[in-house]
Amino acid sequence: MSALDPQALRAFVAVAREGSVSRAARQLHLSQPAVSLQLKALAQHTGLVLFTRTSRGLAPTRDAAVLLPQAERALAALADFAQAAQHLQGAVRGTLRIGTILDPEFTRLGAFLGAFIDAAPQADTELRQAMSGDHLAPLARGALDVAFYLGDAQADAAAQGAAGADFAQRTLTRFTYRVLAPAGWGPQVLGRDWRALAALPWIGTPPASVHHRLQAAVFGPGSAAGVEPRRVALVDQEASMLDLVRSGVGLSLVRDAIAMREAQARGLVVADQVQLDCSLGLVWQRARSTEPLIAAALGALGLVWG
Repeated sequence: MSALDPQALRAFVAVAREGSVSRAARQLHLSQPAVSLQLKALAQHTGLVLFTRTSRGLAPTRDAAVLLPQAERALAALADFAQAAQHLQGAVRGTLRIGTILDPEFTRLGAFLGAFIDAAPQADTELRQAMSGDHLAPLARGALDVAFYLGDAQADAAAQGAAGADFAQRTLTRFTYRVLAPAGWGPQVLGRDWRALAALPWIGTPPASVHHRLQAAVFGPGSAAGVEPRRVALVDQEASMLDLVRSGVGLSLVRDAIAMREAQARGLVVADQVQLDCSLGLVWQRARSTEPLIAAALGALGLVWG
């Protein structure tokens, strides 16, 4: 048996509901002969009598009444199929390459990825973890699509001499970095300004880290301290920095929430006269703002961060 013609099913349902070929033809935007031919073809296909003529028009037979709900479900399934196909035509596809930083809880990375996958189920994601300063060059050359960033990406790009880089940045949260010192260092740290703190041993970080960039604003010639700090170690992960502070090696910048936690849990000392403000944001090339992958990422970001 050949496949049923959906147009014949539409004619069958319309005539059954309207009780008239002429009214069904108007509803379907077809001629009356075209609808009659569709009904004839369906009757031949099924081998059933589908309608009887009455004084009020055409009435479905018992067989037709049984088939009518099936026909309606079949047409609804076809409509769902067409809608799904149309949705897929406009679906966001490709791979969103995301620059991440060490702390996924702080960036709400899991929730962000979940919202993005819900919004763009045909797209993939690829995560590349690094210090936030190391994300600027890949963003500028298109090797990354978006990246989490600590600080002002555009200002930092200009300071690095990245000519022509034009970044857009959505600020997600603002917070404060505090100076954290080993337990027992209260006399050397409390009540001290940046210049006095610079004379103490510091745990240094690479230039791409936000700690290095923030320290550059307060240390060195023409800065608040006017002198460079005495760096006794160089590390590239916050966990290692914390471990060295706990071990009594030197001072480090840490986020305020971590500093308070360490002070309460381990007796580490938080400098009370200095602090540095910072922000967490998502960065991308401004010229790419309307690209489907990036637009979907920004939509997901809004759901997670508001």
